[in-house]
Amino acid sequence: MKKLVIVESPAKAKTLSKFLGKEYVVKASMGHIRDLPTYRFGVNIEKDFAPSYEIIRGKKQLIKELKEEASKASKVYIASDPDREGEAIAWHVKEVLDLEDKGDIRIEFNEITKDAVLQAIANPRGIDYNRVNAQQARRILDRIVGYKLSPLLWRKVKKGLSAGRVQSVAVRLICEREEEIEKFIPEEYWSLTAHFEAEEKKFTAKLSKYQNRKMEIKTREEMERVLGELSNQEYHVVKITKKLTRKSAPEPFTTSTLQQEASKRLNFSAKKTMQIAQALYEGLEIGEYGLTGLITYLRTDSTRVSLEAKAKTQEYIKKFFGEEYVGTNKKTKTPKGKIQDAHEAIRPTDIEKDPEKIKQYLSLDQYKLYKLIWERFLASQMSDVQYDVTTVDISAGDYLFKATGSVLKFPGFTKIYQVEEEEGEGKEKLPSLFEGQSLKLLKLEPKQHFTEPPPRYTEATLIKALEEKGIGRPSTYAPILDTIVKRGYVEKEKKQLKPTELGRIVVDLLKEHFPDIIDVEFTADMEEKLDQIEEGETNWIEVLKSFYEPFNETLKQSYEKIEKVVIPVEESEEKCPNCGRNLVVRTSRFGKFLACPGYPECKYIKPFVQKTGATCPKCGGEIVVKKSKKGRTFYGCSNYPTCDFVSWDLPSSKKCPNCQSIMVEKRPKKKAPYLLCTNPECKHTEPLEEKG
Repeated sequence: MKKLVIVESPAKAKTLSKFLGKEYVVKASMGHIRDLPTYRFGVNIEKDFAPSYEIIRGKKQLIKELKEEASKASKVYIASDPDREGEAIAWHVKEVLDLEDKGDIRIEFNEITKDAVLQAIANPRGIDYNRVNAQQARRILDRIVGYKLSPLLWRKVKKGLSAGRVQSVAVRLICEREEEIEKFIPEEYWSLTAHFEAEEKKFTAKLSKYQNRKMEIKTREEMERVLGELSNQEYHVVKITKKLTRKSAPEPFTTSTLQQEASKRLNFSAKKTMQIAQALYEGLEIGEYGLTGLITYLRTDSTRVSLEAKAKTQEYIKKFFGEEYVGTNKKTKTPKGKIQDAHEAIRPTDIEKDPEKIKQYLSLDQYKLYKLIWERFLASQMSDVQYDVTTVDISAGDYLFKATGSVLKFPGFTKIYQVEEEEGEGKEKLPSLFEGQSLKLLKLEPKQHFTEPPPRYTEATLIKALEEKGIGRPSTYAPILDTIVKRGYVEKEKKQLKPTELGRIVVDLLKEHFPDIIDVEFTADMEEKLDQIEEGETNWIEVLKSFYEPFNETLKQSYEKIEKVVIPVEESEEKCPNCGRNLVVRTSRFGKFLACPGYPECKYIKPFVQKTGATCPKCGGEIVVKKSKKGRTFYGCSNYPTCDFVSWDLPSSKKCPNCQSIMVEKRPKKKAPYLLCTNPECKHTEPLEEKG
């Protein structure tokens, strides 16, 4: 009789079949096989929150096949993912197939390699019911909030709305950041750069102090006074400081940091990153290696690395870079708790599988993400970067200027992985100087600045904020972001997350009447309680009771307290061709559209066109905002298909002065916006003059 191994996905089943041979049958449960009901509450509050689970629609035939295989097997192992969700899947499979748990039914592994899988089978265990209870508690908590709060929102705000325990807090963070931006008042300040020449080499220094106090210049008048006082001064080197500085290698990826870096470097959404990472984890056909899992488990809070993986990686670094590049005595960050340290960091299962060697077997996106993970992990085990940094103090009467220069002494981990440099001085190489040396001043360059508001969240920065505040867990970040956009609470402008009017209304209502639900600290505290359930330190039913009783009391009162909210409607100038009313802007899960306000009497609708105010350089029509199939914004002519002009960048009405080609607006993150000629042979650029 053969042994049966049950996993979640066909891809994982295929990879395990290769490792385990003919004495094993590997089948997939296709994720969860039962869950709370779709169309009813499914939780008996009076009976200690007893859940009423149902077989998921479409899974009955699959369960029948799994039962048949289990009846024929000499032994059944459940090998779902090594986390709460995976443990819950294992428990549901055991219950539905009526399997006996003698403490040897469950196997788990952090990576899908032959050694890891065979070791797991040699060391089976029983179902971890603390993990199962932690997952049940989260599922029931979310069901209570969703099912009890959503009808209130339908009645008081708008039909079809839903509330979520964690996603509502995420929307609150985005709304509060938008309020900060709107209330922000820019403050003027000035900087002064001195350009010097010494030994026929030029360098710059920044004004730093006046009479040994930090120098702050707020107005043009103050700057003119300073320039006047400096006009007849002599400039001398008064102090030179040299020191060796190090930049530590980055930690290997956790789920959160992987999503952040993939967003910044590859422009991947959190959802896309997790989908690709799942495929890399479960296994792909890699030439001579066959079906192989390329990375370790993708849902983790830990930066811990196994001693075996560390030793292999150090040997690889010695072989290809030299012994001096091996990182020594590398400290890792202490995890927040035992739960988060259950798995290793995300790393390659085999460092020898260089991304370039296996590139031909991966899709372009798989290659990009695997390369990012491989390079980051390799860099994490390499030595620090070393710089020789020189700081020069230059006096001019009562004023002091500082020049900082650095020279790379040892590249360390940057041989393989570049980190984002911090802004500031220190990039230039200074000439040889000595204390007491007189310097030739070439010019003084004053510059006006204005303080800027905090930036809107992007997916990367929101994930970072949620993690820092203890909200959600690795497996929840991608679904949270996906949900708040789909439900119309937040919209993406390029990569930035901006709250919609609907999102603000719902957040304000929840803040006023359900402060706990939308409170950051309360939500973080609930995550800690779920962790305590997993550790066996807290009873899951007690946690649910402590939440439900005050929540339910507030809910009852809210139906009477909360008045119907009228959502402001954006009226357009276009008239309804059927009844003559002004069309209004409506939003569905597919985006904005124009509709007649006379619905349901008049059901006229048409697509919403966002105008830019720019003129088409081909035909003189109006340039409008469009979306690609993948949701990327581009610009096209409103006269399409008569005019086929399209551009990823907003076209300018100004023609190139050199070749008369179309110029487009470029808005880089850390530089001033400018105009660029689209003619590849010209590429003329000039500053963009902003209106107003």
